[in-house]
Amino acid sequence: MVFRRIVSDAVAGLPGVEVVGTASNGKLALSRMAALQPDLITLDIEMPEMSGIEVLEAMGPAGLTAGVIVLSALTVRGGEMTVRALELGAFDFLTKPEGGAAAQNLMVLRDRLRPMVKAFERRRDIRMMLQPGPSRPPRAEVPPARPDPLAPEPVTLNRRRIGPPLVLIGVSTGGPVALASLLPALPGDLGAPVFIVQHMPALFTNPLAASLNRKSALHVSEAQDGAVAQPNCAYLAPGGMQMKLAAGPRGEVVMRLADDPPENGCKPSVDYLFRSAALQFPGRSVAAILTGMGNDGTAGLRLLKRSGCFSIAQDEASCVVFGMPKEAIAAGLIDTVAPLDRIAGTIVRSVREGGA
Repeated sequence: MVFRRIVSDAVAGLPGVEVVGTASNGKLALSRMAALQPDLITLDIEMPEMSGIEVLEAMGPAGLTAGVIVLSALTVRGGEMTVRALELGAFDFLTKPEGGAAAQNLMVLRDRLRPMVKAFERRRDIRMMLQPGPSRPPRAEVPPARPDPLAPEPVTLNRRRIGPPLVLIGVSTGGPVALASLLPALPGDLGAPVFIVQHMPALFTNPLAASLNRKSALHVSEAQDGAVAQPNCAYLAPGGMQMKLAAGPRGEVVMRLADDPPENGCKPSVDYLFRSAALQFPGRSVAAILTGMGNDGTAGLRLLKRSGCFSIAQDEASCVVFGMPKEAIAAGLIDTVAPLDRIAGTIVRSVREGGA
């Protein structure tokens, strides 16, 4: 009850947000959602009567369309349940503050919720614009976003691959669902290793890797320090660690994990991975920037492009949050912008043909 009050106060303190109701258990939450029709709810994974997972499973059949931010403990079980919640359509997640006074927890939650609520509002607005209205014809396919006219020209200097290909993927908010769509669409004989940075805390990335592995022809696992990357395998950077690529004694690609500081507020960071690939394996990368808040990946992608890299950005219409792709596009670093369901095909063509 105390934590529910803190969450309610944190949400109520956000500009433009009104708390229309609270519930002490999952069953009551469903009935109040039906009565109040909120735009967005915060949902604890662990609740009496019905768990957060059970509530998410029941929302679709009940016709409840509210966005959901799930709250989870920073534990192995919390990670497993959070991954499941995201697969069921939760917009994003928060880990519960560990310890601290109530006032401090209130400020932490409010600071974390503020960008999530803004991102949710933006996604809702985009989806409303894309919906065909009663007086207008269905919307045609959304054209690729164009770079900022004031941004520098793309800095690709060499498009000819100079070694076996590497696939790099950076993703944040909306990532588990995006990856669950993208990775199963990649063939088991892709012919390249895949390295993924998904912004997640420790204990959450291993359950995500296991879930993706069950769905994919590629072998998907959490990266291990010192392991040699193999073709047709996908490696997820562990939460709370930075992952970089290094050259082994025979030129093999070795994954290195480090407890280095966050970059762009992220650990793991897309920039950290991209930068290592640019420095150690120039001219070999196919890089994709998917849905996510912020600008992580843009600086690293600039280095990749200087040595030759084919780059892909997810389009706004298929993103949960069009932040990371938008920044890379505006910087003039993207070769092609594609909806999520076409990115796998673009990656395959680039890996096998050396371009798109």
